[in-house]
Formats: sequence, structure tokens, C-alpha cells
Amino acid sequence: MPTIHDLSHLSWRLVSTIPFAWRINPNLPAVAEQPAIPAPVPGSVQLALRNAGILPDWNVGLNARACEWVENRHWIYQADLPDDWFAEGTQFRLNAAGLDDRGWVYLNHTLIGEFHSTHLPVRFDLGNAPQAAGNVLSIIFDCPPRWLGQLGRTSQMTEWKARFYYTWDWVSRLVQIGIWDRLTLEEITPDVISGLRIHSDADAAASLGSLTLQADVQGTNGASLWVQLSDEADILKGTTLPLEDFRQHGLAWDAIPVELWQPNGRGEAKTYQLLVCLLDANGELLAQQERTVGFKQIDWLPCEGAPQGADPWLCAVNGEALFLQGFNWTPIRPNFADVTEADYRLRLEHYRNMGCNILRMWGGAHLEKDIFFDLCDQLGILVWQEFPLSSSGVDNYPPDDARSIAELSGIARSYIERKHHHPCLLMWGGGNELMELEPEGVPVGLSHPLIARFAAIVQEMDPQHRFVATSSSGPRFSANREDFGKGLHWDVHGPWKADPDLAVWERYWQDCDALFHSEVGAPSASSAAIIEATRGDFPAMPANGSNPLWQRTSWWIEWDLYLQQGGQEDSTLEDYIAWSQERQAQALRIVARSLKDKFPRVGGVIFWMGHDCFPCTANTAVINVDGSLKPAALAIQEVFRSA
Repeated sequence: MPTIHDLSHLSWRLVSTIPFAWRINPNLPAVAEQPAIPAPVPGSVQLALRNAGILPDWNVGLNARACEWVENRHWIYQADLPDDWFAEGTQFRLNAAGLDDRGWVYLNHTLIGEFHSTHLPVRFDLGNAPQAAGNVLSIIFDCPPRWLGQLGRTSQMTEWKARFYYTWDWVSRLVQIGIWDRLTLEEITPDVISGLRIHSDADAAASLGSLTLQADVQGTNGASLWVQLSDEADILKGTTLPLEDFRQHGLAWDAIPVELWQPNGRGEAKTYQLLVCLLDANGELLAQQERTVGFKQIDWLPCEGAPQGADPWLCAVNGEALFLQGFNWTPIRPNFADVTEADYRLRLEHYRNMGCNILRMWGGAHLEKDIFFDLCDQLGILVWQEFPLSSSGVDNYPPDDARSIAELSGIARSYIERKHHHPCLLMWGGGNELMELEPEGVPVGLSHPLIARFAAIVQEMDPQHRFVATSSSGPRFSANREDFGKGLHWDVHGPWKADPDLAVWERYWQDCDALFHSEVGAPSASSAAIIEATRGDFPAMPANGSNPLWQRTSWWIEWDLYLQQGGQEDSTLEDYIAWSQERQAQALRIVARSLKDKFPRVGGVIFWMGHDCFPCTANTAVINVDGSLKPAALAIQEVFRSA
């Protein structure tokens, strides 16, 4: 078995220089603008600086503005590699699962490789660069792109870095730089298992599973492959295949007696372990790969009474129609390199307890870490994963130049290769709120060359999972009352603010004829404790745009409505929050109840949004930035957990 070293255990140091000073003079102490500080790996530059007392807490007041200078430096992570790793001349490869987002890797003074994308893992062979002793690994981050934020032209957003942390209506600017996922050094051997392609399915009526496996395997003469499906200590099925037979035919298992993977609320989310071992002619282990798999049957059916030709939005899981109810997932923090397993577990267990059975992974972010998908597998939460594209306001048209299509195609392939085997995966999406240029406001379709390429890649690599061009997929972006009854509303977005009169709001939802609602929401203020803890030198009140504290996420202020409905100018923060949170709870309870009562005429609802990633004074989230629940979360839970 090849040796694998986890580089997170090394003592990493972080320095900064003005751009390219390190290239003019490799003597870092002489050119470093910021002398070395300790840096966690994985971790963001920003957190290392904050831990060292160099950056303020960006969650407080307008301190995020005082952090923007970080983007204008080159940041260098360095670590000393133990001499004994190289004592026998072993050849190694650096595996970086997530670097955000561009730069260079050096070993000593030898360039090992360049990287340029938040969304792709990178692998670099060290070659002859290692010395007998005193090896220093350097990962150098270039300045990030200037602007990829919420407003602009999607057609011109052609840098493949997460967009949300440049500023969105629910987060201030904090453009992460750093090592955001696993970093390992792996011994290079001639015996390799890579590119696993695992497809599992089920015959729900018979409780029988099927599984196919293909992989890219390099092995010595006489090598064989041992494949094993196990349930904890029990082996359900196992077989040995000569390597050449596997290369030609792969592996296909049918009629495996299994327990089905059930979504949250339907039973146990049963998972199994698939072990793939490469053995030499004597049966000695050369390499292995392990994946979590599950067996479920998914069928997409027309909603009851749907217009002729409408997209199918009734999801049947294991032969039984399921009302899809859940939330849109955005990153837990703008500096997602620093999110812990406990952070993921807290929020995902909240969603499980609320009765959520689906999360839509919003396209303005990144592909979440393995721990996210592992927990969704365990908790029975289905995942709708979008590729990394989002609307921009000025135009929402995806890029269609040849370079962008080629690069995004590579990203899509990587997403699928890394996550397609997870039992929680339900479907793929081209991106968030992508639209045609003409007619304005119409969701983009398969006529767009990039979206068509995405569809072809999904069909080639993962045909058992559904692909939709965008969310909402239309044919109308949103459901307009004047068009109810015309069959124009299939998958829609909005509204995100309730009518001032909640009786009018309730009638809208009772009358709405859409088949699926992949975004809908209503705002409320965060808790008083969060606002007080993060207001800095600003007063907590008034809760309007004249207060810079509230102006940070001003889209979601409802102060004027509060005054119209009897609130007083001299109200306390607690008074306003109580009104705001109760209004959100009532509004979202109405939506959840109205749509669930229409099932199976309506396939489901996904609320925008689940949790805050920044201490917004007000936002559409139902979970506060600290992981505590707003009253709206409990109101939705009441409906989601009902029959």
C-alpha cells in the first residue's frame, strides 16, 4: 500500500509579500511584508491573520471593510517536510483537494506546478525536487479576481472562484484565500485505482439492489481486483476478478438483497461500504479505495393535473411519491476553509429534526467537503447539486465562449466523479437563476451551448441522476397571479417577501398553480443577542437603512412596514425583532401548509434560505449564524413533520 502523509499535521507558517517580491528575492524574511505567523491547514489566510491579532473580527460592525487589503498581497504557506519521508528516495505526489483559488507550488526552489480554480482538486508530482534533507514546501497564493459578486453580468463572470463572498445580499465582502480542504503527500506507485464510477439502483418492490463498477486501474502482471460490499461487519457480496477482465467488462451485480436507503421521515437511510482492492499475483494488497453507497429507486412523475408536456416534478422514492421539503444550502461561513465537522453536524441535524428531506446546493458557492455529503447520506437528506454558476442581475446569461465551456466542463466532470456515488445525491443542476438574454427573464434551456454540454456530461457519466438546466427551470421564472391557470408555472422562484396583508399572501399560495417551488422565502431580523454582539460602535437601532449596521444587508429591512403596522419610532430592538420574527414564522408557515396540502398536485418546496453565514441584522434565513433557530424554523418544522 502506498504511504500517505496528512500535511495538516505539519507546523505551517504564513507570510505575505507585495505581489511577486518572493520571485525577485526568494529570501522570504528579507522581503516579507507580514512576518511569519502560524497557519492552520486546512484554513483561510483570514483566520490565521485574525488569530494572530492582525485582522479585526469581520463579523463586527463594518470591520469586513478593514480586511479587504488581504486580497492585494501574495500569501505564502510554508512547512518543513520531515527528512525521513525521503530517506529511501520514495517518489511522492502532492494532492490538494481544495486551493482557493490560484497560485504556485514550490518544493525548495523548484516550481512543482500552478493551480487556478477553487472548484478543482490538483495533483503535482514532486519529481526530482526533493533533497536528502531540509525540504520546504511552499504554496503561494496570487491576488484573487477583483469582482465576482452578486451584481454584474453572468456572461462575463469567467473566473472559477466562489462568488458569494465578494458580497451578496446576505454576506459582506470577505474574499477567502487559502487551503480549504485536505492536503496530502502520497507515495507514487505503479499500482493505482482511480476514477471509480459506481452506479447503484434498486427494485424497491423486491428490496433488491443493483450495482455497476468501473475504474481506471494500473497493476502488475497477474494482478486481480477484489470487490466487496459490506454492512458493517457482514459481507453481502464479494468477488475476485482478473484485472484484464475487469478492464474490459467492469463489474455488474444484480438482485442483491438489501435494505433501501430511505429519505428522512420514511425510515432508515441505510448505507453500505464498497471496498475495491488491487491484489498482486500472491494476493498481497497493492492499493484500495472505499466508498459509501446506498440503494434507492427514484422516479420522476408528472404532478397530478399538470399541463400536457410539463416537466415531471413529483419525486417517487422507492416507489412512493414524496413531497420534497427542504432548504437552499449556502456555505456556513464566507471563509469555508475554517468550517468544522461540528459546524456541519449542528446545522444538518437541525434540518433533519425539522423534517427536511432535500437541500439544494446553490450555484454561487463551491462543492462542499466530503463530511457534508457523508452526513447527508447518514441523515437521509437528498441533495440537488448545482454546478458553479449563478445569476448576476445585469444579465444572467451563462458564458458561451469556448474557453469557459471547456473549463466548466472539466469542473462538471470533477463534481460528478467525486460525488456521484453518494446515496443522498438526487439530481444535478446547471446553476442558479440562469436566464436567456431574449426574451428577458426566461430561464435558460438546453439550447445554450454550455448547458447542453452539462447535460451531455451528466448523461455520459451519471445517467441515473436527473439534470435540470437551472433553477428555477421555468418555463416562467416566477409565478405571477395574472397567469394562474394558464399552465405556465412549473418550477418557479419567489416571492421572497410576504404581502403586507398576510391574508392576501395566503390567498396567493392557495391559488398558485406552480408544480414546484425551488426558492421562496420571507425575511426576519436575527436575534437580539447576535445583533448586540456584532454591532460594534454602531447603535442597534433604528432598524433602517440610515443605520450602517442594518445597511449591510439592506434588502431585507422591513422597518417601514413595521411602522405601518403599529410599530413606534422609539421601539426597542427586542420589540422590532419580536414583530419581525413572528411575521416571518407566520408567512413561511402559510407557504409550507398551503403547498403541502396540494401534494401531489405540487411536488415540493425548498425555502430560501436555511442558515445565515454572516451575522446579518436581517435576512431570509431561518437559522441564525450561531446555529440557533428562529421561530420560523419551528413553524416550518410543525408543517414538515405533519402528515
